[in-house]
Amino acid sequence: MISDLKDKYQLAIEDVTKTYGDKVVLDDIDLIVTGGEFCTVVGPSGCGKSTLLRLILGQEQPSSGKIFINGQPVGLPNTDRGIVYQRYSLFPHLTVLKNVMLGQSLRISPWKGWGKKAELQEEAMEYLSRVRLAEHADKYPHELSGGMQQRVAIAQALIAKPQILMMDEPFGALDPETMLSQYYSDSRGDYPGGRRGAKVVSDHFLPYQANATTAKQSSEFQALMSQIRQDGFNPEYLQHVSEFNLNHPDSFRTLTSETSDRGDLVKTPIMEGRLPE
Repeated sequence: MISDLKDKYQLAIEDVTKTYGDKVVLDDIDLIVTGGEFCTVVGPSGCGKSTLLRLILGQEQPSSGKIFINGQPVGLPNTDRGIVYQRYSLFPHLTVLKNVMLGQSLRISPWKGWGKKAELQEEAMEYLSRVRLAEHADKYPHELSGGMQQRVAIAQALIAKPQILMMDEPFGALDPETMLSQYYSDSRGDYPGGRRGAKVVSDHFLPYQANATTAKQSSEFQALMSQIRQDGFNPEYLQHVSEFNLNHPDSFRTLTSETSDRGDLVKTPIMEGRLPE
């Protein structure tokens, strides 16, 4: 299983299920993210994207399955994992600069804080410059637009230098890679008759390159968006779990006898070989 290879990946999720009472939110999620990789998860509203982030952050624990961070089981939240929430995590009584400085300031003992103040301020201004808000450093959150507040929240998360940075819908337009959806079929019966939660129904590998926003008008991008809308957002299109488009080289999937039409445990290839038994 992937737990035998967990040391190779920054984030490794295997067979993770999350339920609240009788409601299944996430259903056997399998996902790998390597160091330096940018992974975007998209899916219908309410499918469990935020729940998945909370599990990775350590705010909640999976009902079953395993999550590893750099080879170690995920624990309680710490500074190794940063998050930018959909609603900005800014303190209204602090200026933009002090909001960005706050996390680093709290890590320093009070008697050392004064000596470090200039250094912390300089570093915070550097991150505000990166998000193009240096000239707004002395303003308060209510004086900024929603988009500007979100950029402050991003700087606030980046300055902590987390090994994994999660963002819950921080941008108005998302470029897709991985897709999470509850619209699929398996041997438990067609949706909504079967008791199921969301799965990774599609995992696309996109080139590591920056493009102008005009790339979204290309025929290739439009075709990708059409496929994603069909695979993940169309409740009438229920592809079988054995037909998911998992073309990312790190993708894998486990199908149990309950979900597969075959009566055995099915494992897709991973990297050069196959998942170990």
